[in-house]
Amino acid sequence: MQTKEQPMTSYHTATPYVIVSGAEAFLAFMEKVFGARIQRKEEAPRRGIVHAEAVIGDSVIMTAEATEQWKICTTGIFLLVGDVDRTYRIAIEEGAVSVAEPAEQSYGRSCGVRDPFGNTWWITAQS
Repeated sequence: MQTKEQPMTSYHTATPYVIVSGAEAFLAFMEKVFGARIQRKEEAPRRGIVHAEAVIGDSVIMTAEATEQWKICTTGIFLLVGDVDRTYRIAIEEGAVSVAEPAEQSYGRSCGVRDPFGNTWWITAQS
C-alpha cells in the first residue's frame, strides 16, 4: 500500500504486535480515535487480516486476526496526543471504557481507556 503521497513509516527498535478478535474493527477504532493511517494490510480467504500496520504519529502498531494457532494477545500502549480530553471522548464514543478519566498528573494531562478489543491505552498530552 505504499504510495508517493504516503511513504511507509519506518520501524523503530520496538513495535507492538497486537492479535485481536476483530482486527478490521480494531484498525477502524485506531483510525477514528487516534487518526491512524493504515500503511499495510494483508488478508487471506476465510482468515481475515493476517497482518496489518497502523501508523499513529511516527509509530507503527502491527495487528492480525486471532486464530486457533495465534491466540488473542492484548497490550498496554502509552500514547502521546495533542488533546487528551478530545481523544478520551472519542475513544469512549467508539466503545472504549474508562480506566482513568482525564486529569492533571506530574507528567502532564493524562487518562486511560480499555478499547473493545482488550488493549489499554494510556493517553497523555504531548508537550
